Amino acid sequence: MKKILDVNNLNITFDTFAGPVSAVRGVSFTLHEGETLAIVGESGSGKSVASKAIMGILAENGKITDGSMTYTKENGEEIDLAKLSEREYHTIRGKEIAMVFQDPMTSLNPTMTIGKQIMEPIMKHQGCSKAEAKAKAEELITLVGISEAAKRMKQYPHQFSGGMRQRIVIAIALACNPRVLICDEPTTALDVTIQAQILELIKDLQQKTNVAVIFITHDLGVVANVADRVAVMYAGRVCEIGTSNEVFYNPCHPYTWGLLASMPDLDTSDEQLYAIPGTPPNLLTPPKGDAFAFRSAYALNIDFEEQPPMFKVSDTHYAATWLLHEQAPKVTPPAAVLRLRAKGGYTHE
Repeated sequence: MKKILDVNNLNITFDTFAGPVSAVRGVSFTLHEGETLAIVGESGSGKSVASKAIMGILAENGKITDGSMTYTKENGEEIDLAKLSEREYHTIRGKEIAMVFQDPMTSLNPTMTIGKQIMEPIMKHQGCSKAEAKAKAEELITLVGISEAAKRMKQYPHQFSGGMRQRIVIAIALACNPRVLICDEPTTALDVTIQAQILELIKDLQQKTNVAVIFITHDLGVVANVADRVAVMYAGRVCEIGTSNEVFYNPCHPYTWGLLASMPDLDTSDEQLYAIPGTPPNLLTPPKGDAFAFRSAYALNIDFEEQPPMFKVSDTHYAATWLLHEQAPKVTPPAAVLRLRAKGGYTHE
């Protein structure tokens, strides 16, 4: 598979009245053609900030202080997105990299018909005539599963339900055949049945168009359905990354253990569901060592002193925890994690 995006040591800081906030600290990951990478973590872990940086839509007080985001075009040309000006981004945003936001109502213009909103990027990026753009827009509306496309083109956002609006936002994102689609929690505001339909739609469109997808969510159930690879983020860092099977059935970082243990399944016999104690750290003053140490029952003394490197678990699986060091004591993960390991055929090493 061809590598499309290579994010390396990305650092993003926001200037606030209280001081600089280090929202993203040394994030690295790659994305390949036709692949789905899920980025998971609780609110405030830096998932959305990293994706907005890729799209070049960081808030005015946010700046990339270090690192690179190398995007490889279809002709093989490599561009560092971190160094692009706003004018240069116009040729990338929407055309090469597109985004689906969390709330469709705020990303659609209430005063414009759906047809006009889908036609706009087609006419801007592909230089089509109005008639060609209209035909393409009708095609897209049908592609995302909305019937009577010609009639729907003349309607306004308020005339659609939440699930329908999200389908339209996906149609707009796909209008210019992007090579990377970033989905920022696209199913959070939808009920479970519509959620399943939207996920199915994204998977279906991916097979048809071979688009690479970055899927941002805090719902692990969603991840299990859609992702090829998973990156777990905590306090602005990637603490574990691997294939979907590896992260779900052989998690190695205590934070991933906590996330999976707090998710109910049919085998859970505990009266109380596990919850990760405490709250995420304040990134105005990032903690020394492993940011999760203060909330972890498995923290070692070194966790409070030194940031762990990424330890290799397999060729595709890495985790930043001192528990993987050869001199670390052996610990037993929560019962829920042991059940997952047994289910996936992994033995506790």
